[in-house]
Amino acid sequence: MRELTERLKDEARDIGFAQARICRPGDVPEVMGRLRAFLDRGYHGQMDWLADRVHWRGAPDVLWPEARSVIMLSENYGPEHDPLEVLDRRDRAAISVYAQHRDYHDVVKKRLKRLARWLIAEAGGEVKVFVDTAPVPEKPLAQAAGLGWQGKHTNLVSRELGSWLFLGCVFTTLELEVDGAERDHCGSCRACLDICPTGAFPAPYQLDARRCISYLTIEHKGPVDEALRPALGNRIYGCDDCLAVCPWNKFARRAEEVKYHARPDLLAPPLADLAVLDDAAFRARFSGSPIKRIGRDRMVRNTCYAIGNSGRPELRPVVQSLCEDADPAVRDAARWAVLRLGSELGDGR
Repeated sequence: MRELTERLKDEARDIGFAQARICRPGDVPEVMGRLRAFLDRGYHGQMDWLADRVHWRGAPDVLWPEARSVIMLSENYGPEHDPLEVLDRRDRAAISVYAQHRDYHDVVKKRLKRLARWLIAEAGGEVKVFVDTAPVPEKPLAQAAGLGWQGKHTNLVSRELGSWLFLGCVFTTLELEVDGAERDHCGSCRACLDICPTGAFPAPYQLDARRCISYLTIEHKGPVDEALRPALGNRIYGCDDCLAVCPWNKFARRAEEVKYHARPDLLAPPLADLAVLDDAAFRARFSGSPIKRIGRDRMVRNTCYAIGNSGRPELRPVVQSLCEDADPAVRDAARWAVLRLGSELGDGR
């Protein structure tokens, strides 16, 4: 299978993937223990779906017992700009780099299917493709295959591409040539841990999602804990701090795929523009973007927190108009923002 494996990797690069490596489904025996510890500590917050299919999520060889090889693939979505710069522009929204362009699920899945069709045509067998939509531990499998390693922030880091990686995988019944696992290259560095605004890392290689800004702005339903709101800053969808500060990004480069280049309207948009979106305007503005999945109410809730943190009293009328919004979390966020800006005006209202 060595020749087929090499041709497969060449085909993956021709299709547009940055890298392709191979492991066995059973090469991540440590995942089940780590996952159960994560769930037992309650670090998953409201993400109950993580606990629903632990027997699959923690053991990819159980997910599809007939599979003999896992082809792990990465795509580079490196930004052209420094994503931390927008954090100083408090009247603007900070949106995670991966959400500033077309939804990566659509792009990656099409490429995975194309590669899977090629493999079947060349060698037969059966295949299943996955891209962040099934109980598959992509990051541990990617490390087992040699694409990178899970850093102290629990995300994958590549010596060739840094932190800006999308992952996809193809399970197959074929016995392909496997690559060796990548070892950890974090050393004594703590940059990703120390920069976290909310202290979401109880220890290196552990994440308490309940304090993670990405979780709070995307997955968390209802009002965010008032003690955490100031730390959100102007981040309204996700957070890139721990990724952006990684020293291995000295090897990162801008994404070659045009579909991963930031849309101008999603690169630091004015908070005032986002706060006034109704449902129809929200859907139109974020069409084709992963942001669309959180819905108008959660987006406006996050925007109210950002306005409350902006230190811009001139934005007070924007949130004042949302104090009677139909959504209770938006109402709560708007009233909090009004009080924050009111105290900065010195009137306490």
